[in-house]
Amino acid sequence: MNNKGFTSRLVHADRKLNAPENGAVHQATNNSVLFEYKDAQELVDVFQGKKAGHVYSRSSSGSNAALQNILTHLEDGVGAVTFATGMAAITATMLSLLKSGDHLIVSHFLFGNTRSFCETLQSLNIELSFVDVTDVRHVKAAFKSNTKAVYLETIANPVTQVADLRAIGQLCETKNALFIVDNTMTPPNMFDAKSVLASITVSSLTKYIAGHGNVLGGAVTDTGLFDWTGFDNILPMYRGPDKSQWGLTQIRKRGLRDMGGTLSSEAAHGISIGLETLVLRTHKICENATRLASYLHTHDKVLAVYYPGLADHPQHFLAREHFKGYGGVLSLDLADNIDPILFLNALNLVICATHLGDTRTLALPVASTIYFENSAQQRQEMGVNDNMIRMSIGIEDIDDLVADFEQAFAKF
Repeated sequence: MNNKGFTSRLVHADRKLNAPENGAVHQATNNSVLFEYKDAQELVDVFQGKKAGHVYSRSSSGSNAALQNILTHLEDGVGAVTFATGMAAITATMLSLLKSGDHLIVSHFLFGNTRSFCETLQSLNIELSFVDVTDVRHVKAAFKSNTKAVYLETIANPVTQVADLRAIGQLCETKNALFIVDNTMTPPNMFDAKSVLASITVSSLTKYIAGHGNVLGGAVTDTGLFDWTGFDNILPMYRGPDKSQWGLTQIRKRGLRDMGGTLSSEAAHGISIGLETLVLRTHKICENATRLASYLHTHDKVLAVYYPGLADHPQHFLAREHFKGYGGVLSLDLADNIDPILFLNALNLVICATHLGDTRTLALPVASTIYFENSAQQRQEMGVNDNMIRMSIGIEDIDDLVADFEQAFAKF
């Protein structure tokens, strides 16, 4: 594809990369579970990875391959694997690439479900160190002889801490460790993962990529920057001629085929369609979030606002360095005399729901929902206060959003 603009490449990616039949501009949805081979040897070759093709839709299909091609292109990577959800992508990656006795450095500011999965890793004798990733010095101090990877989110959910991405990427390169970056909050039009030397990106396609709250999905993309020949956890059977594919091959075989978190063909198609408006949506979302954060920041019934676009955010300059826009998630601490449950009930336009990256503005009480399973001490360490509300800003008219908050505040 010769187009240089991100949006031009994006909206034409399906027809250019996948060449749909009969002049279609979208790859057709393929719902077949099985794939016939007239020559049995060809089936054997596909099974053994000697030839490209599909043998069973739990492992691969034309619909998933088409979406993977688009994601690889947008991330400028060497390949991608899609999954049924973002959590399936994360768990498959970790369980495929790590083994008992390994050490993993993890962001202290993790999404609740990911934090819960970390406890599963610990139960499998994988050692974890939770560190403050806003400063590379903490990450460097946590490295051990058995450290295999560093995992973090670009912008933390919900308190919006921004990782010291470039410095951590350089550290991982020096240490020959995987740098696994969750860029759910900052999709490829907002953030170039290769610029910070990320080895692998994982994301929930459910959020900004698909964008309309109507389909689940997840993905893992290999940027091509990591030398897999120095990663001794790759099994001999997956060390094929193309060394750049070793990691993804093991994830695809051990994490997708064996664990079965397959993205449906219908979901793959829906994600591809939603993806086409990514730039338009995120531009409006970031604009709305910045303006709403500024309004809330000066409100006398708000104690604190957490948004990287605010000049007094602790990592504002890191965000400005790495991202095109400051994202669509912001959180706030209400005044002590305002019950977050009652305040959310007072909103009319904003939807009370647990999701983010939608076209509609969503909000929820953080401590009592997505961080309910975490102890009070853990919540405190992550910066989650009892009266915190997380918002995922949508594409509504900003005056209507401000007016909704005005009328809600007036009731307290």
